[in-house]
Amino acid sequence: MCNTTFHSFLRALPKCEHHIHLEGSLEPELLFELAAKNNIVLPVSEDPAFESVNSLKSRYEQFKNLDDFLGYYYIGMSALVDLSDFESLAFTYFSKAASQGVRHAEVFFDPQAHTSRGIELATLVQGFKRAQARAEAELGITTELIMCLLRHLPVPEAIETLKQATDAGYFADSTLVGMGLDSSELPFPPPIWTDLYAEAKKAGIRRTIHAGEEGPAEYMTQALDILDAQRIDHGLRIFEDDALVSRIAKSKTLLTMCPLSNVRLRCIDSIKDFPLRKLLDAGIRFSINSDDPAYFGGYILENYCALQEVFNLSVAEWGGIAKGAVMGSWCADQRKFELLAEIETVVQEWAIHLEEQ
Repeated sequence: MCNTTFHSFLRALPKCEHHIHLEGSLEPELLFELAAKNNIVLPVSEDPAFESVNSLKSRYEQFKNLDDFLGYYYIGMSALVDLSDFESLAFTYFSKAASQGVRHAEVFFDPQAHTSRGIELATLVQGFKRAQARAEAELGITTELIMCLLRHLPVPEAIETLKQATDAGYFADSTLVGMGLDSSELPFPPPIWTDLYAEAKKAGIRRTIHAGEEGPAEYMTQALDILDAQRIDHGLRIFEDDALVSRIAKSKTLLTMCPLSNVRLRCIDSIKDFPLRKLLDAGIRFSINSDDPAYFGGYILENYCALQEVFNLSVAEWGGIAKGAVMGSWCADQRKFELLAEIETVVQEWAIHLEEQ
């Protein structure tokens, strides 16, 4: 963890999180608890990692790649069954995030992973909505839901899920603030999803997509040109293409980046390989996020601190990152104004405090 004084500043700094999979915040403790409650038999006979909370946590430290992680991710989801499970999952994350200075979170969930198990879309959405209401009332954190479709499943299934959500009025009434695309990036390039994104655009739905993590920078360009994506989740490989760097910087397209996840999934060897200085120097708008924190060894504050230990940013630089994250958010302008004011107050106070040290 970064040094004590600066760590206190990073904890106090108001944060926006844009790249967090609610199912990826399912800690082993809650997984075992819900599995017992719902009579779900975890595959311990096939995988000894499921013998205990500690053995599962140890296994999470040894992912070989994205697909290795996803195998455990989908097994974990099997413990989520009723409305209260989804509420508990989300509120547990919101509580942790609020304790680390998150003031606004735009969170992903994977409906197909649940509807394919016979769970109604309304069950998970209503469970998440209950958690959101509690989070705002009890924790003072505002939240938005983004529905992610699974790119390893057939396109027609994704279109049908989008239709179900649209027909239910979830986008019209702002229950859902946008649509994304996640799971295995390879070998599912953006052009496959042209029809899905065309449907979303026609319906006026905000659009984001996982790209440029394990896939090449070309996937990001395709996402912008072919899918008209408005946000890029990950974007780690952006510096493979100078023209793309200039384009993203000029358009202020938000990259939602996840350093500890990148290391755990072996997209980079260590935090020092994360392109933080390049992002700042290029004027790219980005946010720092936790992705699947139960699996990748850290929530948002651990990601901030891991970067600080290596890159030693100033208070002003962190303030700039936090403000950029606000400006890239999909919340109302009034909420952005409030968040920017909170950030400015904290930055000014800590600039003076650290100068006096």
